[in-house]
Amino acid sequence: MPNKHFSLRYSPLKHLSIKNRLLLAAILWLSAMILAAGYLIPSMVKDYLVEDAQSQLRLSMDELTANLEADSNGRLSLSRRLSDPRFNQPYSGVYWSMTIGENSSENSIRSRSLWDKTLVKEQHGHKTLYKGAKDENLVVLTQSIYLPEYSRPIQIIVGMDESPIQETLKQVIGQLWIILALLFSGVLILISAQISWSLWPLGKMQKELALLRKGEQSSLNENYPKEVYPLVKDLNALLFHYQELLERARNHAGNLSHALKTPLSVLKNEVAKLSDEQKQALQEPIEQIQQHIDYHLGRARMAGAANILAVKTLPSERVDAISMAFDKVYAAREITLANELDSNLCVAVEPTDFDEMIGNLLENSYKWANSLIRVYSVAEGKERINICIEDDGAGISEEDIEHAIKRGIRLDETVPGTGLGLNIVSEMAHSYRGKLTLSQGQLGGLKATLTLPVPTT
Repeated sequence: MPNKHFSLRYSPLKHLSIKNRLLLAAILWLSAMILAAGYLIPSMVKDYLVEDAQSQLRLSMDELTANLEADSNGRLSLSRRLSDPRFNQPYSGVYWSMTIGENSSENSIRSRSLWDKTLVKEQHGHKTLYKGAKDENLVVLTQSIYLPEYSRPIQIIVGMDESPIQETLKQVIGQLWIILALLFSGVLILISAQISWSLWPLGKMQKELALLRKGEQSSLNENYPKEVYPLVKDLNALLFHYQELLERARNHAGNLSHALKTPLSVLKNEVAKLSDEQKQALQEPIEQIQQHIDYHLGRARMAGAANILAVKTLPSERVDAISMAFDKVYAAREITLANELDSNLCVAVEPTDFDEMIGNLLENSYKWANSLIRVYSVAEGKERINICIEDDGAGISEEDIEHAIKRGIRLDETVPGTGLGLNIVSEMAHSYRGKLTLSQGQLGGLKATLTLPVPTT
């Protein structure tokens, strides 16, 4: 059950071409890498900038501890000014502060840059933040030291405004995303070119197959990479073998037809001269011979097209041509045929084979229709079409429908025929990966549905 859900969920991907699958995989992989780089690189740059700022503060911290002393009144003082002039510039963004003990204001000193402000300590969850003279966030270093003159530790805080770091980081991120976007586009273009170049032989094969379908060539060019060459070689061998077998079978069928036609005609003429008793004894075996000849010649004719990929027929034209002949043969019955087929409709069947199939079906309709035969088409997906022939005759029962297609079965012995027509149509349709189905039609008679492939574009 999980496998079924999986296949249904991802079924749209099954229709993607190989090129689109490779491009989709490349896009997903590149997107993941770009997003990871867009997140990790700014984080690494920020850590570097903070560490650089802390290294500067560490130097100032060392200078502070080296110059810290107590004056004659026991107050904290520095023996000399710090080398960084920013500590003496009000609101410069670089500060220091010294306090004896924690949160003690009795004896504390601070840098001139703080002016009349003090460093403010704020607690945000587990994170401690310090605010400067302008209420800006600071990057700070803290240290506790001891002097002999004081019993409590001296807390030293050195801080630097975080804003320049954030501005630098913002500029870096903006430039970084431009670089990553260019990198994404460049790599994707390179991958697309590589995929197109790698799949070029398959595109070439597709074009050659289109030429095969049009009948402009009979085999594939064998100048292909070694990965594709075995497939091309086997396909060419199959096409050649098919064409040879087909030509041989049709030649044999033609030779057999000519060889048997004359002797059989002679037999029929001689039997006609005999007495009724002798004629009745010989008529049935001769008809059986004729049935077998018709059946096997029909099988030979339905072997397929000389170029299996290039065959095509316009059903509407063939139905019109065949119905004109049947209108003359069955003129006394006054049958009307309504050809509703689209004139542009095309099927991937050789014209002679299509005439054999549609001719048999139309002949049955002309035999059994009362006054009307309707021929129309119904699409079955993108690769096949249903050509429907139905009449307003008496039709056949549900029990007889499944037997009607069997070889030699005749449902009405009063009408001339061999009982081979529907069977030949069924087997010919099967040879084209189609089928023949019988059912009750809307006009009241029999409905024959001939399912055939349409040419691929």
